[in-house]
Amino acid sequence: MSPYVLFILTLSLFIGTCLTLFSNHWFTAWVGLEINTLAIIPLMTAPNNPRATEAATKYFLTQATASMMMLFAIICNAWSTNQWTLFQLSDHWASILMTLALSIKLGLAPFHFWVPEVTQGIPLLTGMILLTWQKIAPTTILYQIAPCLDTKILITFAILSAILGGWGGLNQTHLRKILAYSSIAHMGWMAIIVHINPTLTIFNLTIYIMATTTTFMTLNLSNTTKIKSLGGLWNKSTPSTIIILLTLLSLAGLPPLTGFMPKWLILQELIANNNFIVATTMALTSLLNLFFYMRIIYASSLTMFPSTNNSKMQWYHHPVQPTTLIPTVTVISSLLLPLTPLFITLS
Repeated sequence: MSPYVLFILTLSLFIGTCLTLFSNHWFTAWVGLEINTLAIIPLMTAPNNPRATEAATKYFLTQATASMMMLFAIICNAWSTNQWTLFQLSDHWASILMTLALSIKLGLAPFHFWVPEVTQGIPLLTGMILLTWQKIAPTTILYQIAPCLDTKILITFAILSAILGGWGGLNQTHLRKILAYSSIAHMGWMAIIVHINPTLTIFNLTIYIMATTTTFMTLNLSNTTKIKSLGGLWNKSTPSTIIILLTLLSLAGLPPLTGFMPKWLILQELIANNNFIVATTMALTSLLNLFFYMRIIYASSLTMFPSTNNSKMQWYHHPVQPTTLIPTVTVISSLLLPLTPLFITLS
C-alpha cells in the first residue's frame, strides 16, 4: 500500500473518531462512525488474499446493518421529540434500536459472531486497530446516552458477552481469535457498569486498549499468530515472552497488575448497588478468560509442545527492531495498580 494512501486512511480513522467523540449532534456522530468504517476496510484488504476480502466483507455488512438501525433510531427519535441533540433519546423504540445498533458495533453477544471471524482474516496490526481504536467511538456514544438506553437489554447482552467471550476462547488455537473473544468479554464488563457509573466504562476501556495494544505489538514483533508458534519464543526473545506474560495476566485481571483495578472497581460498584447475582456471575466468567490466557502463558514460557515431526517447528525470521512504545505501554498496562487510590478519588 502506498504511504500516501496509508496516511490518508490513518488520518480518516483519527478524524472519524474525533468527530464522534466531540459531537453533540446525532448526525455528525453517525457520520464519524461511518468514516471510521470506510477507512478501515482498505486496511483489511491490504494483504490482497481471499481471507482478508471475506473478513472485510463480513465487517462491512455487519457495520452497515448497525448503521442503518442507528440512523433509523435517530430519525424515529427526531420525529417524536423534534430533537437532534445527542443526549436526547426519549423515544422508547428508538432507545431499543439504538441499544441493538451499538451492541452490534461493539461486538456484544449475541451479535458477537463477526468479531472472531473478521479478526482472524486480517493482519495483526489491523486487528489491533479493530479491537482497540474502533471501540472508542461507539463506547463514547454509549457513555453519553447511557441513561436513555434500555437497561435490561444492555445488562442481558453484557452478561452474555462475558459468558460467551470466555467460553468461546477456550478451544481456540489462533491467537487473533483468542484476543477477539477477549475483546467480547471485556466489552461485557464495560456494558454492565455503564448505566451505574459510566466513568468506569471509559476507565476500563483505557486499560483494555493499553493491554491489548501491547499484546498485539509484541505478537507482531515476533510474527506469531498461533499458540504452537509460542513454543520457542522464550529462547528466541525472552523480553517478548515476559511482556506477553505480564499483559495477558493484566487482561485476566490478576493482582497486582493494572487489569485488576477496573474489575475490582466494577465489582465494588455492582455490590454497592445490590447487584450481587450480576457481580458473582461476572466474577465467575472471568475465570474462563483466565484459563485461556494461562494456556498462552503456559505455551510461551513454561513448555514446548511435543512433536515427532521437526518440520512442524516454525522457522523464525529475525524480528524487526523493537520500538520504544512497547516498554512504555507495557508499564502502563501492567504496573499501575498502586495508583488505585488516586483513580478512586478522581472518580
